[in-house]
Amino acid sequence: MTSLRDAAMNSKAWPFEEARRVLKRYEKAPPQKGYVLFETGYGPSGLPHIGTFGEVARTTMVRRAFEIISDIPTKLLCFSDDMDGMRKVPENVPNREMLKEHMQKPLTAVPDPFGHYASFGDHNNAMLRRFLDTFGFEYEFASATEYYRSGKLDEILLRAAERYDAIMEIMLASLREERQQTYSCFLPISPKTGKVLYVPLTNVDAKGGTISYVDEDGDEVTVSVTGGRVKLQWKPDFGARWAALGVDFEMYGKDHSTNTPIYDGICEVLGGRAPEHMTYELFLDQNGEKISKSKGNGLSIDEWLTYAATESLSYFMYLKPKTAKRMYFDVIPKAVDEYHQQLRAYPTQDAVAQLNNPVWHIHGGKVPESRMVVPFAMLLNLASVSGAVDKAALWGFIRRYAPEASPEANPDLDRAAEFAVRYFHDFVAPTRAFRLPSEKERAALADLVVRLGDWHSGLDAEALQTMVFAVGTEHGFEPLRDWFTALYEVLLGASQGPRFGGFIALYGVKETIALIEKALDGGLV
Repeated sequence: MTSLRDAAMNSKAWPFEEARRVLKRYEKAPPQKGYVLFETGYGPSGLPHIGTFGEVARTTMVRRAFEIISDIPTKLLCFSDDMDGMRKVPENVPNREMLKEHMQKPLTAVPDPFGHYASFGDHNNAMLRRFLDTFGFEYEFASATEYYRSGKLDEILLRAAERYDAIMEIMLASLREERQQTYSCFLPISPKTGKVLYVPLTNVDAKGGTISYVDEDGDEVTVSVTGGRVKLQWKPDFGARWAALGVDFEMYGKDHSTNTPIYDGICEVLGGRAPEHMTYELFLDQNGEKISKSKGNGLSIDEWLTYAATESLSYFMYLKPKTAKRMYFDVIPKAVDEYHQQLRAYPTQDAVAQLNNPVWHIHGGKVPESRMVVPFAMLLNLASVSGAVDKAALWGFIRRYAPEASPEANPDLDRAAEFAVRYFHDFVAPTRAFRLPSEKERAALADLVVRLGDWHSGLDAEALQTMVFAVGTEHGFEPLRDWFTALYEVLLGASQGPRFGGFIALYGVKETIALIEKALDGGLV
């Protein structure tokens, strides 16, 4: 019998493939630090977003996979680059005029425009932690400001001063000639203004661990690289952090992929071992354009969770992370139903198949039972034809279809019913376009009414589907898909829809007859 670890070592699921790469790092000896470190980075210039969720969720999946194939302890560190200078004032905050006075200061030195925390960086860090806690992620939080000021990065900063020329050689090769003239990997924090200064250095004293530069007033200043008096530019900071902390795994978007040799090179120059990294494809909107926070296209985390549960979003994040995916409202119903299909399949699968099932990775092996006895897409269609204004209206139909179901016994279905009503009114209702049937379709629909009137086999979805199938076949629809398309367009105002036999079983035979007769009379157009 195959053990769980054996199955995991051969699983083709991408989290296990990534986990095995991490494990290979320590095939000769365990890490000296005593654990394997997974890291995600976060720029706290704004509120957490759906990309933040995706990065932490996916990294967590790899971490869980690693814990199956190895006994080495693990940590997940969520690192906030909160010492970055504020380069622009966000549009979605109060007291924007006040913030303008603090441009270029580290985010943790900028007052909180909301007035709740010691700084704007602290505010956004709190939002990040609350965000991560809401989804139950297990992580340790790290602040760049605290790391720089407390001395946790002093050793690596002194080494950066010693190996300044080697770091600059890597960096200058990636820069345009104009930028090369003024670039330095060190950014001093002005003792006068508190701003992060982008200035060329006049001297780097490797032995003394200091840098010199000309400040805003034309004065030459010499400062130590330790104790939070300087910070590293973001690309060197990436590699230096890997070296300082011993990061073993970090993933980032494809837009970072060209920088990977830079990050790795600086990490190695500073005496570290470059981590395993995974680049994921970026999300696209419905037009195939890259999702951008500044454009506001695509979906936000709050928008997704307005219409579906967190698990469906985790499922979407699991799927093919190295393939660009369109992420907009239309993908939500499909993600919900596929997630529950995988839940239902899980108990019948062997160990190998279970580890390849997305729900194992979403739930860390503790996979719940699906109580979703009605697909989300079906609930949407039910909301459409019934004109439901709340989930209670849908439950009237659900109880007839599945008498044993209830909001208490089927909490996932209860939440889905509420989501379905909301989704229908916001997205489906405004776009519905009913049409009149053709003569051929009218004859088939009239025949369907007669057969439903004579129906005595109860609410058997498969039997009803077979009967609907027979009507289409006998009326010469070729391909038969045209018959079902007609049902959807004439009765539901959409080009796609559910298995129609299941829809009848849920909506009711008499109700379906009334719906068809209304369509035949032109009452839906």
